[in-house]
Amino acid sequence: MCLGYETMARVSQVPAARRALAVLRLVASAAEPLSAAGIARSLGLPRSSAYHLLRAMAEDGFVTYLPEARRWGLGVAAFEIGSAYLRQGPLERLARPLLRPLVDRAGEIVQLGVLHGAETLYLVKEQPREHATLVTDVGVRLPAQLTASGLAMLAQLPAAQVRALFPGPLVDRTGKGPRSLRELRRVLAEDARRGWSVEDGHVTEGLASIAACSFDHVGHPAAAITVTFRREDRPEEGWPPLAEQVRSTAAELTRRLGGHAPPGGPAEPSPDM
Repeated sequence: MCLGYETMARVSQVPAARRALAVLRLVASAAEPLSAAGIARSLGLPRSSAYHLLRAMAEDGFVTYLPEARRWGLGVAAFEIGSAYLRQGPLERLARPLLRPLVDRAGEIVQLGVLHGAETLYLVKEQPREHATLVTDVGVRLPAQLTASGLAMLAQLPAAQVRALFPGPLVDRTGKGPRSLRELRRVLAEDARRGWSVEDGHVTEGLASIAACSFDHVGHPAAAITVTFRREDRPEEGWPPLAEQVRSTAAELTRRLGGHAPPGGPAEPSPDM
């Protein structure tokens, strides 16, 4: 079967579009502007092709040339796309359809949180109708080391980054939770090995939470999904099965984000869990 001219033209444009996206991603990930020769070398492109791509992308504002440095950096159009991403709230949109089924399976409150410096910021909350509102409502920020979501994300960060986030004494709300950076590191090491985190009365007496981390396209923690329950309703031996449900939901969000867990982490839960 022969392809029509328009179809062939569209097919021929796909590799060029992918090369342009590769250039954009490389420039965005660099700590400083890059030379055209460095871009070509990093992506395995002929130097002439790299120059053509950069000039075309500069015309549309996605990259900009810095003549004094003879290097290329991000343009205003790239900033506009990043701002539009934040305005549209894609993380919340991708996560929300996953949270309601977890609420129905677990019968408990489920939340989506992200790290905001040394705090956990809650973006989405789904709950059974009979539950009262928690202190961790949407928009609430809490010390990350006291929340299950914060611990789940901190456990996936480099030790130096954790140290930079907590340079002084650690605060507490109920007298529970890690009191020092050394104790926090022990907790995070165990959570990273296990693949999920728990807080038991660290935020509110009588309530416990279990959380698991979701990852972005470079394997960094993007968010965490948490289930919160009354401590008296769930003995500790019932926590691992609940944690597997949370991990499975978090893994599905990772897939929706086009992400992947970092190498060497705990095995991904089965989709049937």
